[in-house]
Amino acid sequence: MPKIVDHDARRRHIADAVHRLIDAKGLDSVSLREVAAEAGISMGAVQYYFSTKDEMLLLALEHLNTRIRLRVAAADQSDPLALLRVAILELLPLDENRRSESRIGLAFLARSVVADEVAEPLRTGLPYVMAFYIDQIRAAQAAGQVAADLDAEKEASILFAFAQGMVHPALIGHYSPEAVVAAVDYHLDRLRAR
Repeated sequence: MPKIVDHDARRRHIADAVHRLIDAKGLDSVSLREVAAEAGISMGAVQYYFSTKDEMLLLALEHLNTRIRLRVAAADQSDPLALLRVAILELLPLDENRRSESRIGLAFLARSVVADEVAEPLRTGLPYVMAFYIDQIRAAQAAGQVAADLDAEKEASILFAFAQGMVHPALIGHYSPEAVVAAVDYHLDRLRAR
């Protein structure tokens, strides 16, 4: 009997190896050979799925976004303001898993300013994140949780920019995880209807 290979699982396994390499050594350390060694598979197996490093990096970026999106989707969906809080906190380096994801995300962000093939998924993904934030703010307004006179689009932009601005200082130890959570809660609390 020929061996049955779960190709999606194999791609995820390779993407996880890419993440470990980026986290440990930076994005420039990623090569098909290094990834094969990290994943414990042959170079030919990696090349079966990816003919270039850029293809592999794009899958790794997509896999990172999917992991975060699935964690947010698993949260309680009944309270829009609480869900918005979860979504924001999932993007912040508050524990070792999210610290690793933040380091990986920053590596991709740095590459995106010089590599359009990496910038494109970041550009096209941002409107979905912003729409999610806007939808949660509007739902919170409809539920009476958030002041009705606030501009949901502006508030979503402020929250997103604020959260992104916390990533690097938190990673280098300027802000503790507790201080980051307190700052997020402060900003969300100012949206609340009085």
